[in-house]
Amino acid sequence: MLRLQSIILAKAKHLTVPSPSSLRLVKKRMIAMDLMHHSSCFLLPTIPLQRRPSLTYALLVLNQNLPRFTPLLWNHAQLHLCADGGANRLYDEMPLFFPQEDASDVRRRYKPDVIKGDMDSIRREVLEFYASLLCILVVGALGGRFDHEMGNLNVICRFSYMRIVLLSNDSLIHLLPRTYCHEIHIQTSVEGPHCGLIPIGTPSKSSTTTGLQWDLNNTAMEFGGLVSTSNIVKEEKVTVQSDCDLLWTISIKKL
Repeated sequence: MLRLQSIILAKAKHLTVPSPSSLRLVKKRMIAMDLMHHSSCFLLPTIPLQRRPSLTYALLVLNQNLPRFTPLLWNHAQLHLCADGGANRLYDEMPLFFPQEDASDVRRRYKPDVIKGDMDSIRREVLEFYASLLCILVVGALGGRFDHEMGNLNVICRFSYMRIVLLSNDSLIHLLPRTYCHEIHIQTSVEGPHCGLIPIGTPSKSSTTTGLQWDLNNTAMEFGGLVSTSNIVKEEKVTVQSDCDLLWTISIKKL
C-alpha cells in the first residue's frame, strides 16, 4: 500500500497544473466550436418532428445477416445501396420479415437504388431480378459520330438483361431479347407512327408481329436481306416474337 502511494506521489510531481489563462483559452475554444448532435432516432418507428435530424439517411447493405429492424431503417433512408453480395442478402432475407406476404412482392417493394462492387459475389438471378425492375433512359446516345452510336447499341446488346432506352429528339431505340414475347404499348400522343424492327447479332429465321401496317409472319430478316424499316404503327399495342434479338425503334413526335 505504501509503495503504491509513493508511486502515485512520484507521478504527481511530473503533472503540470493548467494556469488560469490556459483554462480560459480552452473554454474560449470550446465556445467557438460548432455543436454536433447525435441521436439513434432512426431506430424509432416514427421520428418526432422536434427530434428529426437535418441529416439524409442512406442505407448500405453488406453481405451479412440482416438485423431485425432492417425494414425500419429502409423506410427512414432516402438512398438504398447494396455492396455486391449484399444484394443476395436483401433478396433472400427481406421476405423473411414478412412471412404473410408473397416473397416477390416484398422484393419488388424493397429494391436497391444502387448495387456496387466487382460483382463476383452477387448471384446472377438476383442481379437479373433487380435489373428487370429498372429502366435506364439514355440521352445523347444517338446522333453525332456513327461509331459512338454503334458502341451504344453494343452496350444494350451486351447488357440484354437490363432495360436500356436510347433517346434522341427524333426517335428511341431499345432491345427486344429473344428470350421473351413482347407487348409494346404505344403512347400515340408522343410517339409514332414510324417504327422499325432490326435483327442484331444474328439473322432472324422467324419473326412475327401484330399491330403494324406491314406485320411479320414467321418472316426471316437479316442484314443484306429484309429488315423491317419505315414500318407504321396501326394499333395501340404491338406484339413481337422472334428467334433472335431485335432492336425496336419508333419515332418521337415534335410537339
